[in-house]
Amino acid sequence: MKKRLELVALVLVICGLLAPDLLAQRRNRNTPESTPKDPLAGISLNGFKFRNVGPALTSGRIADFAVNPDNPSEFYVAAAAGGVWKTTNAGTTFDPIFDNYGSYSIGALAMDPNNHNVIWVGTGENNNQRSVSYGDGVYKSIDGGASFKHMGLKNSEHIGMIVIDPRNSDVVYVAATGPLWSSGGDRGLYKTTDGGDTWNLVLEISEHTGVNEVHMDPRNPDVLYATAHQRRRRQWTYLGGGPESGIYKSTDAGASWEKINKGLPGGDKGRIGMDISPANPEVIYAIVEAQSGQGGFYRSTNRGASWQKMSNHSTSGNYYQEIVADPKDVDRVYSLDTFTGVTVDGGKTFTQLGEQSKHWDNHAIWIDPRNNMHLMEGCDGGVYESFDQGKTWKFFTNIPVTQFYKVSVDNAEPFYNIMGGTQDNYSLHGPSQTVSAHGIISSDWKVTQGGDGFESVPDPVEPNIVYAQSQNGGLGRFDLKSGESVTIIPRPRKGEKEYNFNWDSPILVSPHDHKTLYYAANKVFKSTDRGDSWEVISDELDQDIDRNLLPIMGKVWPMDAVAKNGSTSRYGAVVALDESRLKAGLIYAGSDDGQISVTDDGGQNWFKINSFPGVPANTYVYDLIASKHDENTVYAAFNNHKSGDFKPYVYVSNDKGRTWKSISNNLPEGAVYAL
Repeated sequence: MKKRLELVALVLVICGLLAPDLLAQRRNRNTPESTPKDPLAGISLNGFKFRNVGPALTSGRIADFAVNPDNPSEFYVAAAAGGVWKTTNAGTTFDPIFDNYGSYSIGALAMDPNNHNVIWVGTGENNNQRSVSYGDGVYKSIDGGASFKHMGLKNSEHIGMIVIDPRNSDVVYVAATGPLWSSGGDRGLYKTTDGGDTWNLVLEISEHTGVNEVHMDPRNPDVLYATAHQRRRRQWTYLGGGPESGIYKSTDAGASWEKINKGLPGGDKGRIGMDISPANPEVIYAIVEAQSGQGGFYRSTNRGASWQKMSNHSTSGNYYQEIVADPKDVDRVYSLDTFTGVTVDGGKTFTQLGEQSKHWDNHAIWIDPRNNMHLMEGCDGGVYESFDQGKTWKFFTNIPVTQFYKVSVDNAEPFYNIMGGTQDNYSLHGPSQTVSAHGIISSDWKVTQGGDGFESVPDPVEPNIVYAQSQNGGLGRFDLKSGESVTIIPRPRKGEKEYNFNWDSPILVSPHDHKTLYYAANKVFKSTDRGDSWEVISDELDQDIDRNLLPIMGKVWPMDAVAKNGSTSRYGAVVALDESRLKAGLIYAGSDDGQISVTDDGGQNWFKINSFPGVPANTYVYDLIASKHDENTVYAAFNNHKSGDFKPYVYVSNDKGRTWKSISNNLPEGAVYAL
């Protein structure tokens, strides 16, 4: 089995050498360059193809729908991190139609009301959470998704909504929320009058504030409403609003705008969602996030001239804060949330729609305009359909877009197993192959840990033992034979402060003893009995930075700023961990605030380094790999994308971490996540 895994690893290494430019990185700079011999000459890799092994028991986060109004059995599904999928048979089968284009992350879809073969795709998830994926602008298909053309706004990174003028299909509005981790970019409301060949920025707020939604009055397409959202996320914090957030209105197709916030909260506002009631377009609804919990649910009956607060109902601008008005009942509005809320009295009260036999965390909903009992909802678990207004749901198992944070394999025979942690869909464990004529089925997959999953690592000697994580330091030991799960989280000692675990904490089985584990928060822990007990083998290994004193959008914000630090890991934790395979006790730990700490005596003594040539200060240490061939060599991947920096930072040290040099060389633009 070990030889087979080594062969697989060798093939992957060979595949990595396919790019000829990478060969240059392996040349000795002190010797004359010569043309290297192609190691793949005469070798064909055409026999290696990907196959889907599951799991089908869950799917992944859905961002939007586009449904053919004349034929609801044809619809498109946008996945937050899985491209675009199309069905022409009401979901019996789905085809991925966007795999060959520039972004796997989708934020918005729009179908041309005049030609249902014209589909617009806005890339970059339309949310603001810590693990959000970014995009590369807007695409258009004129053949029902058979092909797409990039239409611009490449630096928008996140598209919130797309609206097409029903009178003229060449007139399209795109709400570009803009980059989440930096200022500038393509940000604001854009308009094209030539089908996307050129764009005009018709509503510009500032370098920090974009437009997350745009709505068109169905009676007069020249009347537009746009919601502006000021926000910024960095590794250490999230700032969900500011004085520039608000609602704008145009009555001349975007040529001019006025701010229409009378009756809304007067302080800083965050994300605003809105909708115009199709049942009575005189009624407009808005859900407003605001400072100090002053947000709520609002209604206007005078085309936005003033707003009446109906209730305190609001959700999270990180993940939700979107509403959809019922097409037939003016008082019925759906509010997407962890549990979808619904009001039947115009926003005065909300109740839960119902999540029976359904995944939570809802991000998109479609209501059949001809039958408002018929719903489709997209959530963190995939797509669900209801024909009784949410009382019961049918799950589509055939959209494989589960978001795996990390994946590993074991040494089981005759077939190795695959395991990993997923975004909001647990930690999962399944076979790479079975002897069944039916192949791998859902029941072959097991849930080893609940919650959001991250690293799952097997015992290399006893593969029935799996260590699986959940968010913020959750850790369990799962026995595949018995089904028993034991919580093995390190607990603070008497008088010790609470440990500071990252959302995604690192775990390691020692290569020298399969019963020895290493785990890390702001300190490193060691267990020699599979997690039944732990010892602390380090002091705090972060730089002790107070994140609340760091500037964002040009200033230090008060603690009551909108959603400050919301859905953000506490700053200052170890996030990368490895032990040398050549020397027991030689351990490397990297932190989220840009520090690498090293011990070569099992934790008795540590030295720290937090300055690396060419790497911006405090850059996240995403991965550390101790060499399998040289005790003194270790590799590091730094990732600064949460500062809007997408350069690759790959470094090597040949003296056990004391000095470092870049080996990024000619790697293409793009943040590095793993080695």
